[in-house]
This record gives sequence, C-alpha cells and structure tokens, in this order.
Amino acid sequence: MSMSDPFADMLTRVRNACMVKFDSVDIPLSSLKVDVAKILKEEGYINDFHVHKEDTQGVLRIDLRYDQNHQKVINGLRRVSKPGRRVYVKSDNIPKVMSGLGIAIISTSKGVMTDHQARKSGVGGELLCEVW
Repeated sequence: MSMSDPFADMLTRVRNACMVKFDSVDIPLSSLKVDVAKILKEEGYINDFHVHKEDTQGVLRIDLRYDQNHQKVINGLRRVSKPGRRVYVKSDNIPKVMSGLGIAIISTSKGVMTDHQARKSGVGGELLCEVW
C-alpha cells in the first residue's frame, strides 16, 4: 500500500523514536528526507545520518541525539504543509518558531533551508515543518 505523505511518516518515526529513547531510526530513503536530515544535523538536533542503498529504494538511518541527562534534544516536530493544505510563505512572512528557539524548514527554489537562511537569502517557499 502506498503512503500518502512519506515526509510526515519520517517526522512521526523520529518523534516516536525520541519518545522511547532509541539510538537510531530507519526511514525509507528520498532526497527530501536527506536534505532535511542535513539541516537537522547542522542545527544540532541529531548526531548524524547515514544513507544505505540496500534495496531499490534504500534506507536513511538517523542517529538521534540526547543531552548528558539522556533527555531528548528534539522536543517537538510539527508538519505544517500537508498534502491537503499546502502552506507557502513569502520571505518577509516566515514565522519564528518558539520566538527563535526552534527552526522552520522551508523548501525554496534554492533548495531546502532553515527559516534563518531563507530570510537571509530573501526567498520564500513551502513551509514543510517546525522543529523545537
């Protein structure tokens, strides 16, 4: 059976793995998911990610990050733009997540980037998700 929203499935898998304190989580591979994983690594929300081309599709393995008290670093993941309701923002209307403590991930014409990078570049796009 096909999945209607594979990106939301990725966010749900990461959210669930953080709740039960898994070390890593495996996700079906796609280029959008790899771009989002790069952003999460750059921003310090995950330790690392690995791409395994085992099957025809492949697997993205994300190594989750916890602090010294073994508390999760990702406190929240929320999908904003959904297949039934796409959300697009202009560069001057990009929201700040948790008053700047979190990040918004935006798919722009220049690639997938954070809200801060999109404001700096002056581009808008589809608001994919928010992480805090």
